[in-house]
Amino acid sequence: MTMHNHPDDRPEPVTAATGGNRLNRTPATIRKWGQRYGARQLGRAGRETVYDYRDLATIDGCIHRGEPIPPTPETRDELRAQRRAAALTPAA
Repeated sequence: MTMHNHPDDRPEPVTAATGGNRLNRTPATIRKWGQRYGARQLGRAGRETVYDYRDLATIDGCIHRGEPIPPTPETRDELRAQRRAAALTPAA
C-alpha cells in the first residue's frame, strides 16, 4: 500500500472518458493502458472502471518522453516522487 505523504500522492479518481479527455487520449486508450500497464484501478462507477489520474498521467509522460513504463503502479509512484524531488532540488 502506498503512503500518501505528499498531496500529489493522493489518488485522483477519473473514468476512462474523463482521464482520456484530460490527457487528450481516447477512452479506449485509457482502458488499454489499464490492461497493458496495469494502471491503478480505484473501483467502479456504475459500469465504468475508475482509474487513478496520477498513474495515467505518469504512464502518458513516460510514453511522451520515450522512457520505459515502470511495471507497477507502485514503481510509477516512486518515479513520480523521484521526479518531483529532482524538480525541487536547486541546480548547482
